[in-house]
Amino acid sequence: MKASRFFISTLKEAPADAEVASHQLMMRAGLIKKLGAGIYSYMPMGLRVIRKVEAIVREEMNRAGAVELTMPVVQPAELWQETGRFAKMGPELLRIRDRHDRDYIVQPTSEEVVTDIMRQDIKSYKQLPRNLYQIQTKFRDERRPRFGLMRGREFIMKDAYSFDRDADSAKASYEIMAQAYRRIFDRFGLRYRAVAADSGAIGGDLSEEFQVIAATGEDAIVYCPDSDYAANMEKAEAMAPGQARPEPSQAMARTATPGKSTCADVAQYLGVPLQQTVKSLVVTTEQCDETGAVVDKQVWLLMVRGDHELNEVKANKVPGLEHGFRFSTLEEIDAHFGCKPGYLGLINLRKPVRVVADRDVAVMADWICGANEPDFHITGVNWGRDLPEPEIIADLRNVVAGDASPDGKGVLAIERGIEVGHVFYLGTKYSRAMNATFLDANGKPQFMEMGCYGIGITRLPAAAIEQNHDERGIIWPDALAPFTLVICPIGPDRSPEVKAAAEALYAQFLQAGVDVILDDRGERPGAMFADWELIGVPHRVTIGDRGLKEGQVEYQHRRDTESTKVALDAVFAFVTSRLE
Repeated sequence: MKASRFFISTLKEAPADAEVASHQLMMRAGLIKKLGAGIYSYMPMGLRVIRKVEAIVREEMNRAGAVELTMPVVQPAELWQETGRFAKMGPELLRIRDRHDRDYIVQPTSEEVVTDIMRQDIKSYKQLPRNLYQIQTKFRDERRPRFGLMRGREFIMKDAYSFDRDADSAKASYEIMAQAYRRIFDRFGLRYRAVAADSGAIGGDLSEEFQVIAATGEDAIVYCPDSDYAANMEKAEAMAPGQARPEPSQAMARTATPGKSTCADVAQYLGVPLQQTVKSLVVTTEQCDETGAVVDKQVWLLMVRGDHELNEVKANKVPGLEHGFRFSTLEEIDAHFGCKPGYLGLINLRKPVRVVADRDVAVMADWICGANEPDFHITGVNWGRDLPEPEIIADLRNVVAGDASPDGKGVLAIERGIEVGHVFYLGTKYSRAMNATFLDANGKPQFMEMGCYGIGITRLPAAAIEQNHDERGIIWPDALAPFTLVICPIGPDRSPEVKAAAEALYAQFLQAGVDVILDDRGERPGAMFADWELIGVPHRVTIGDRGLKEGQVEYQHRRDTESTKVALDAVFAFVTSRLE
């Protein structure tokens, strides 16, 4: 490709609404252009990156035995009504109607459509297993689209769906996909972690996220530097303390804490460690009848140590809370505690509540909680002596760096990551809802066991940039770069020798299958170099008249601080040896 025939559109400054590095650099490098909130045009330079992502994904999916198809972006609502997701998914699901007033959705994912395909065609266990995938446009109506392609509304995703005859076969299909994902992300040349993820309401332990490591990542990744343990924050288990609960050493006392409504303020005011305080969080569960009327309501008190944070996903696994909860209203809190939040505790309740104590709280002694009275807390509280033992003890909190690793092989560390892939064992969630069955070896109908597997095709380049950039611009890994090599002739319009050498070298790399671009625009060296450093092409060869007279050109990798002089007749071998 020659630059004069390509579409290069770089900017000196990023748009004001571009907040993170990837958004700023993708806009400045001319990879994308904003059309609307969370909606972008993929410009020729950006589309080349996307096509390289797709090619690697497609190769590895095919290698793993998956078969490609394409499903419609616009889908009938009837399928989504069968699974209940038409009503449950909320405003992120874009609902539309056609001229006949029929309901449709713009697909955010395609479990319903692919299950419908399989229930029509799969009749016997002999037709299983099957794995179908697509690389297709998706749309999710994000409330607050931001960060460019990191959290847009329209995006491209690879979604795959496996179908098996039983749970063991489905788990085998899952493992095949999990290994395929590792090959995919290895080929991208990015630092990433595969982390155990929560399986949500479906249950089970087969769910992994693939996270690109980046300081700006939205997700917290928990790992053990001394072992292979890794999980996302929702999944990472906070182990029960190894020590027994100490004996009480203080008398329980009502203590004035004027204006101190947070654990941190109370600890500072009383001159005690924050770890001695207990945070009280009030939630409500409701059971409804068929008409939607509430027939049973319970108020719960969740207790975590003052220096810890509640993990709502873990709380949803507590017996009694597994069907969902909400944070209680001020009216509900007042009815049970007689006080506003900030001074809540288990002493002097107006009405009983169900109590769930975090594992760390369950072994605390002489702890501090609210007195259910403004400007007062209770100090020296002890289980057994002052209060009944907690009704339920559970892992309720986010882990913190230094916690014991669940595999017993060290302590935990935390870093930031950007989720770019997810593999998930679904079981019969969709096949049961849509009556997707087959006849087993005994001639009996069985529901197909399913898995789903996603990769954010357009999110991945943004994640790569967050991990690989500097003050000059993007630094692409070879596998993702829009061009692997750029040849930069200096003054080709003034020097026939420079132009001829550049053309000859360009033809040589092109013949060898190298993804090369020749910058024949005649730009000044500073402007030319600035463009390619911004765009992030990893390898650059510069040809100038002075160097040619000495039989030399200059090579520079995008990460190098200085160029290297190389003999003209050796530069082809020199560069190809450095291509990853």
